[in-house]
Amino acid sequence: MPSVKYQKGDMVMGRWPGSNLYYEVKVLDFSAKSQLYTVIYKDGTELELREQDIKSAAGFQTRSRSRSRSRSPGRRRSRSRSPARTTRRSSSRTAAAVAAAAITESAPSSRRDIKLKDAFEVRLSPLQQTMVTENNSNNKHEKKEENNTANKVNETSEAKTEAEPEKNQGRYNLRRRKDDVDAKAIETKPEQLEEKEAKLAAAPPATLSTPLDFGGKIGAYFWLLFLPAWVLFLVLQVNLEDPSLTNFPPPLPPLGALWDAQALGFVILWILFQALLYILPVGKLSEGMPLRSGERLKYRTNGFFAIGVSAAAVAAAVHQGIDLTYIHSHFLHLAVATFLISVLLSIYLYVRSRYAAPDQLALGGNSGNLIYDFFKGPELNPRIKDFDLKFFCEMRPGLIGWCLINFAMALAEMKQQGLDAPSYAMILVNLFQLLYVVDGLWNEEAILTTMDLMHDGFGFMLAFGDLVWVPFTYTLQAYYLVSHPNPLSPLALTTIVSLKLIGFYIFRKSNSEKNCFRRNPSDPKLSHLKTIPTATGKSLLVSGWWGVVRHPNYLGDLIMALAWSLPCGFSHLLPWYYMIYFIILLVHRDSRDMNECRRKYGSAWDEYCRTVRYRIIPRVY
Repeated sequence: MPSVKYQKGDMVMGRWPGSNLYYEVKVLDFSAKSQLYTVIYKDGTELELREQDIKSAAGFQTRSRSRSRSRSPGRRRSRSRSPARTTRRSSSRTAAAVAAAAITESAPSSRRDIKLKDAFEVRLSPLQQTMVTENNSNNKHEKKEENNTANKVNETSEAKTEAEPEKNQGRYNLRRRKDDVDAKAIETKPEQLEEKEAKLAAAPPATLSTPLDFGGKIGAYFWLLFLPAWVLFLVLQVNLEDPSLTNFPPPLPPLGALWDAQALGFVILWILFQALLYILPVGKLSEGMPLRSGERLKYRTNGFFAIGVSAAAVAAAVHQGIDLTYIHSHFLHLAVATFLISVLLSIYLYVRSRYAAPDQLALGGNSGNLIYDFFKGPELNPRIKDFDLKFFCEMRPGLIGWCLINFAMALAEMKQQGLDAPSYAMILVNLFQLLYVVDGLWNEEAILTTMDLMHDGFGFMLAFGDLVWVPFTYTLQAYYLVSHPNPLSPLALTTIVSLKLIGFYIFRKSNSEKNCFRRNPSDPKLSHLKTIPTATGKSLLVSGWWGVVRHPNYLGDLIMALAWSLPCGFSHLLPWYYMIYFIILLVHRDSRDMNECRRKYGSAWDEYCRTVRYRIIPRVY
């Protein structure tokens, strides 16, 4: 059995995930199975690190002393500073440079050949809450010579760490060098040399792997086969006179009956029409959340304009006598055509990702397994110039197409049932789901802070979900009502409407609160909210809607899903499919969130879970 390099209780230097910054940590345990060390930082954050991410503390101190001795006396002090001047500006930079130099010493020499303009400089920039403490500690440095700065880096950092409140330790930011031109202009040559070495050492880590989800590699094979088959089953089942999910699946139609060139043409025209509306210079250019590189992508958020123009185009088509009940009678053909487009799009996305830069790849879609990466999506934000493929597919053809299909089902119900107007149940389903879509497009900017946009790559999972799953399974309630009318009493009508409004209120208020906090945590409108600080520099909301349950937006979503299904009655389980599916989806998402947040925030997340006990439903789950 191989020996363990670091023992329990050892004080070592551990690399902070996602950066090349090393901090003093204590070894708590070693897992022989995973070959990972469990360590604890000074702020209480516990993480699992690989052996190559841990270095001996003695190595850092030795490197610091050797660097100091190697300098000539004339270079020990900055020529632009007197001994009595404060070292506040240079101390943090020098600390970063000394630590980074020790890291670089063990790295391949090729790392030093990276172009400086493409590398990151590690700038330790404490947040405002720690400024008072720093000013106090800086008074001590004003009377000291700067010629021994490199030798005293460890002592200075330890003194600062002890002086700062525990909750603020380790809260630093990574900033791009090009964003601090003014500071560069006043730095002296010795400092510049140190910072260049820090830049080289702080290049982004090469690994892009994260724990596999959705069942891993085997799960990816399963979902690739199951999802299209399940949609086909639902579409065939809803056409039956008795669309019970307990019935044996209907026989598969011949391949010729699944294909219709005209349906494919209509789908392509619809997608091109939505793409045209997307690229029009109408609406706001919104900034996305910062990427790992620090860049913020811009998105044309004109979804509300797009659905308005689409509604006008549909109204004009009906006025011209175009029969939209074609969508109901060719529902299967349209679904198959859209599925083929989603597959072709997924292949294109996978191929282009092979040529994407490392910083453009998603952390979760680069396992090295072709099928898994094809399913999850290797590239985070694939774009053709300024046309963002993931954002477009998330918000346009499928989402607006969902409303178009619902409207076509209302016309089909009138035609098939001989009605002058749609039934109350059909009107409720159409209005409820239209409100959901319009709200999403009106608040389109909020999707830029969601998991899909921020973390998930764009592959088959999202392409199929956006283009096929949403428009052809979320419309099952309306499709069901075409052949299975369900009269509603005034009491039932009032109850369902009230339920929908309650769910919508919770959903919108909680999402707005989250979106505002993520974009600007210091917004005065949010000053009344309580938070838990984390070692990453971010904070976790523990009051407002996010103090009731961990996912109040999921709670609102579930209440709305219930209101969508109730108009269909209880004769069959099929129209309740969306409710069942959504429960499974949200529980799975909650599980993914829990694992990701525990890995990211450590002990702060455990404290949050103790404060906010329930996940989705208060006092239930």
